[in-house]
Amino acid sequence: MAAAKIKNIGLEVNVKPKEECHDSNCPFHSTLKIRGNVFEGVVVSDKMDKTAVVEMRYLHKLKKYKVYERRKTKLYAHIPECLSAKKGDLVKIAECRPISKTKKFVLIDILNKD
Repeated sequence: MAAAKIKNIGLEVNVKPKEECHDSNCPFHSTLKIRGNVFEGVVVSDKMDKTAVVEMRYLHKLKKYKVYERRKTKLYAHIPECLSAKKGDLVKIAECRPISKTKKFVLIDILNKD
């Protein structure tokens, strides 16, 4: 079997996809361009088809009290066919063009499998 031709997405990723996929929204094997922000988070749900709900935690500074508070947000990300993320995995997602009404991110790397 011939090796899959992987496109350079312009970011350093740990996990290179080994199999070739025919997903039109794959940044490695299609024309989907990566732009904007790159976030790390934990997959909290993978029940939807080709979609993961990624929870991102961050600190927000309260100027009045000079303290930080913990906040979290959920982002919907597309999972390409060549990558597989399950609930509990630490992943890296990148901003792309809108894929659907709520999905504006695509999964590019799996940092830690649970």
